[in-house]
Amino acid sequence: MLHLQSLTLRPFLESDINDFPFTVPIVKSLQEIKFTSPVTFFVGENGSGKSTVMEALACAVESITVGSESVKTDKTLAPIRKLAKYFKLTWSKRTRKGFFLRAEDFFGYARSMRETREEMEQEIENVERDYKGRSKLAVDLAKSAYAGQLSAMQNRYGKDLDNYSHGEAFLTLFQSRFVPQGLYLLDEPEAALSPTRQLTFISALKQMIEQESQFIIATHSPIILAFPNAQILQFKDSEIKEVKYNELEHVNLTRDFLSNPENYLRHL
Repeated sequence: MLHLQSLTLRPFLESDINDFPFTVPIVKSLQEIKFTSPVTFFVGENGSGKSTVMEALACAVESITVGSESVKTDKTLAPIRKLAKYFKLTWSKRTRKGFFLRAEDFFGYARSMRETREEMEQEIENVERDYKGRSKLAVDLAKSAYAGQLSAMQNRYGKDLDNYSHGEAFLTLFQSRFVPQGLYLLDEPEAALSPTRQLTFISALKQMIEQESQFIIATHSPIILAFPNAQILQFKDSEIKEVKYNELEHVNLTRDFLSNPENYLRHL
């Protein structure tokens, strides 16, 4: 399902063009991106501008976030929000479902979940201490709010996210927050995933697009980039160009390295 069909940029005001992120080469040349597949990948070297465009798109969509402040209030996105105001989005069907997730936000969210769980457990211990000698009903009533929050966390995520490996926790969070017919913006999800878990992630993507969801993913991973029939947009030389999987430097370099690592390592 293609909820978001394209984005185009309105002309920049003179007062903005000398400030970040308007000075990023890819932003200066960007005019339009057309989305042609339920899964679109942004790929490019570090500093190519793919994360900048992804963040601006999340702000323009007003996407909800996982593990960070709202895109409307996050101070780190203040310059990006200025760019997002120039984005004009074309929808086939506007959706408010889905979320925006950066790799660093996931690790922060897992830590926040652990801290929340520890706080609830401490509050329950405090109630048991402070209500010692009172009726079981009084104790249970005092504990109910904290116990309810712990139960909700358990029902949604299973055991505490912080007890999983990073890859398990990421997939658990991702799948537990998924709802059909959403637009999902993911920035470098492979940061938390081993090669095996990346294959699991690909399988999850397939199931989710069958439920009318759309994904736009910034990634360096040759494994994730191999998702069948995905649109691959390469950010290179100040332009965005649609390319085939086998044309990607990420893919060919990885393939060549794995075929003969000595050719590369002998130059170190």
